[in-house]
Amino acid sequence: MFEISDLKAKKLPELQEIAKGLNVPKFKTQKKLDLVYQILDVQASNPKVLQESAIVPKEKTAPKPRRERAPRPKKETKEIVSETVVEPVVEPAKVKAESETVEKKENTPTTQPNKREPHKQGGGQKPQNNRRNNPHQRNSGHEKKSSNFDKDLKNRYKEPEFEFDSIIESEGVLDIMQDGYGFLRSSDYNYLSSPDDIYVSQSQIRLFGLKTGDTVLGNVRPPKEGEKYFPLIKVSKINGLDPQVVRDRVSFEHLTPLFPKEKFKLAERQSTLSTRIMDLFSPIGKGQRGMIVSQPKTGKTMLLKDIANAIAANHPEVYQIILLIDERPEEVTDMQRNVRGEVVASTFDKEATEHVRVANIVLEKAKRLVECGHDVVILLDSITRLARAYNTVQPASGKVLSGGVDANALHKPKRFFGAARNIENGGSLSIIATALTETGSKMDEVIFEEFKGTGNMELQLDRRISNRRIFPAIDLISSSTRRDDLLLDETTIQRMWIMRKYLADMNPVEAMEFMEQRIKQTKNNEEFLLTMSQ
Repeated sequence: MFEISDLKAKKLPELQEIAKGLNVPKFKTQKKLDLVYQILDVQASNPKVLQESAIVPKEKTAPKPRRERAPRPKKETKEIVSETVVEPVVEPAKVKAESETVEKKENTPTTQPNKREPHKQGGGQKPQNNRRNNPHQRNSGHEKKSSNFDKDLKNRYKEPEFEFDSIIESEGVLDIMQDGYGFLRSSDYNYLSSPDDIYVSQSQIRLFGLKTGDTVLGNVRPPKEGEKYFPLIKVSKINGLDPQVVRDRVSFEHLTPLFPKEKFKLAERQSTLSTRIMDLFSPIGKGQRGMIVSQPKTGKTMLLKDIANAIAANHPEVYQIILLIDERPEEVTDMQRNVRGEVVASTFDKEATEHVRVANIVLEKAKRLVECGHDVVILLDSITRLARAYNTVQPASGKVLSGGVDANALHKPKRFFGAARNIENGGSLSIIATALTETGSKMDEVIFEEFKGTGNMELQLDRRISNRRIFPAIDLISSSTRRDDLLLDETTIQRMWIMRKYLADMNPVEAMEFMEQRIKQTKNNEEFLLTMSQ
């Protein structure tokens, strides 16, 4: 076996000869240090190949000319006699055969004591005669030294028998670089570059058909000398499925979008007054593209928290991501502690480029999960600030809208919001985003006008209701869901039509006060609908 110090001391042609004997792939094109690590990897993984390669050079480099060296001139008569004694041709053949057997036995991994070796080489003759008469004595001594050296090396490598490969299993979201390789990003660092990143080679990405956003679970080995990251050596699961299944998936852009047909049960376990009212007036289905339009200080963040907890309690099969862009750090901590779901945040003290990177990788992760048939919900707070970040990052196109919004800046946030859809034959991506209005900023108004009408569910919050300390401050008359007939049963639809006609004559504050009193008197929405006629 070769040590790293011995290999580093050798020249590149010698290393290439060793690599050729070990069948190292592409050894001619590699640099010296890379070739040293390749040889060490091969000899660690295939000890049998190393033994065979160790046998071959000994047979090739058996120094035959040394056997025919001229004797020393001191004792000419004795050496002549010895040559005449060892004249027959049979003896060298025996010595050759015996030396070959000794070489084979020395190279075999079974350790035998050194005392037997001279007995086998002697062939029945006395040891003194062998020393004088055998011209191959120097060669046998050299073989003894080499065998002892090999055994010392074996003993040196036998002491630390530690295998660190495949003992670490880690998971992350793949982020592919422009050069073709990628890294598994950790959710602890909001999918940004961190010390926990795991290196994924270009060949692994091509082999499994990986894309940016894939959640990869696999075995990792510690970095070797000169390496910076933990490399991925085995892929166990991709997006919770077998890698062979994921390889044949259909791309997200080619999946068929449909209207939401399965409703989220927000009015059952862990339901609040807010979720019960939402379940009646603006129900949310799997694949919904909803927008919560609100003024400042109307309780939109608390409403998002109630929605997240209700979905987590009633739909454990749904993967939930709460994406907070340009929010306050204390709100991020509050979300992480009180919501059962993955919270990914980029606070207002970070740069706009980080907002954009976090939003992009969260969207790609959600798309990859939907491609594999999972149901995903993204609760975004807020899409207005995300559009502002995209506007800051976007290079100037020369066309500027009113409020300082670039003409091309709103394309990417629209693509983010438009990714929500219900997929035919499995999988859905639901996005519930908040949009700010009446903030005093012309840019916010332009952004809201651009997104108005793109969603299929809209929930309006009213500042006048929240000023009376009535929560949720929902404008019931303005809030609705498109094609809610696919989500609600016929009796519920008929009763809600009657309810909307009755509330249309009231202003938003009176309507909310009326609904709050009636719903608090009942345990669930079914009981509330039954008591409507009374």
